[in-house]
Amino acid sequence: MKRMIKLFVFAAIVAAFAVPALAQSKDCTDENKAAWYDTFLKNRQGEAPAQKTAYQAAKNYLDSCPANPEDTIRAYLAKWTAAYEKALRKIQFEEAFAKKDYAKAADLGKQILADDPANTRIYMLIGYGGYLASSTTNTPIGADSVENAKKAIEMIEAGKAPENWSPFTNKDQALAWLNYSLGRAKLPTAPDDALPFLIKAVNYNSELKKIPAPYTDIIAAYTERQKKLTAEYEEKYKGKPETPESKLAAANIDQIIDREIDAYARLAALSTNPADKKAVMDDLTSLYKYRNKSETGLNELVASVLSKPVPDVPTPITSLPATSTPGSPTNVGSPGTNGGAGNSGGAKTAGSSNTSTTGQTKTTSTPATGTQTGSAKPSPSPTPRPKQRRSNHRVVM
Repeated sequence: MKRMIKLFVFAAIVAAFAVPALAQSKDCTDENKAAWYDTFLKNRQGEAPAQKTAYQAAKNYLDSCPANPEDTIRAYLAKWTAAYEKALRKIQFEEAFAKKDYAKAADLGKQILADDPANTRIYMLIGYGGYLASSTTNTPIGADSVENAKKAIEMIEAGKAPENWSPFTNKDQALAWLNYSLGRAKLPTAPDDALPFLIKAVNYNSELKKIPAPYTDIIAAYTERQKKLTAEYEEKYKGKPETPESKLAAANIDQIIDREIDAYARLAALSTNPADKKAVMDDLTSLYKYRNKSETGLNELVASVLSKPVPDVPTPITSLPATSTPGSPTNVGSPGTNGGAGNSGGAKTAGSSNTSTTGQTKTTSTPATGTQTGSAKPSPSPTPRPKQRRSNHRVVM
């Protein structure tokens, strides 16, 4: 009898060690299934490490055993693991973004959106992450980030707020940076398309409007438009008698210069480095004097410009004022209005005397000069503006 008891005890000990051994084999046996399910039940409601153990046990069950409609345990484990994987992807997404691994975050975000296409936060962070990655690596913002930023803006403006705004503090800040991301993405290849996004970005009530970087970008975009209009003007009217058409073309150039003046004034008001501020003020003064024939009102413009919204991109002028007569000034704005520029004498165009400075970035174009002797004033093509380096500014939150 004693010998029989010893055999039973020995058998129990062997069985205790045999189940884990069988579990390691991942064979779909009743013993392994019982062991995996037992491990799952003991760990599923624990902390993260315990849940990981539960997940692995469930995966062993699911991967080792074929689907069986009558296996209710397998069906439950399949549902639980799917929920666990969705939750885990969101955690990993947030961790990747926090660690500035924006490529990994974007990949995880795509998986999350496949299950949850209405997740505003994922669109927001993928879109913003593209801008941050671009600022860090000095590379273009990817098309995928652009599309996600657009989608995030669309959803936020439709009232679909994200789970939380972090790393932003509120709606306005999020929309400002998302629009700025789109503007930065378009600036190198389509500056005209970039302008509406850049201007919209700085008109939100956020810290973005209080830093120099976006105004440097606005100046760069307007300068490219001005160069294009100046080239068209010179091709059609250079050296020819002044006509209503040439005056109209000049007026359209002047209103672009007005917007440059507005952006330069904001850049000057926000520049804190003495050398940068002096460079900006020198260029602003030159441009302002070209449009207004004096410096009167310039200091007042710089002092007050930040209290006003950034003016929208101007609509092309299609007809001159009825009071305009040949030889009279083209009336395009007045000091302190739409960029602070006043009347341009006669029909003339100019490349702007522009040097935008933010940190070490400096870009320059040369003003048009010349004399007018009864004909439309010829305007030399602006000196090509050096390619602007991408700003390394990033928001700190």
